[in-house]
Amino acid sequence: MTEPYYIDLDQARAVLAQMGVELTKRQIKRAAEKDAHGRRKLPFFVDPIEGKLKIDRNALIEAYVKRQVHAENNWRMEP
Repeated sequence: MTEPYYIDLDQARAVLAQMGVELTKRQIKRAAEKDAHGRRKLPFFVDPIEGKLKIDRNALIEAYVKRQVHAENNWRMEP
């Protein structure tokens, strides 16, 4: 298991941009906000020391990879 490497919202945007996912500051902020059920779209958490939203870099990448694998597993090539 790799050690966690925590990044903030701007760094998360940069990581996603390197992967080809261009998001605005507002879009990444919305992904980090809690919904009506208290859940976030991505696994951001509030850093207990800085009080800022953070996410593990590997968890962010893994979230996208899992979605891609799920899409590929559910893809059906038309005859």
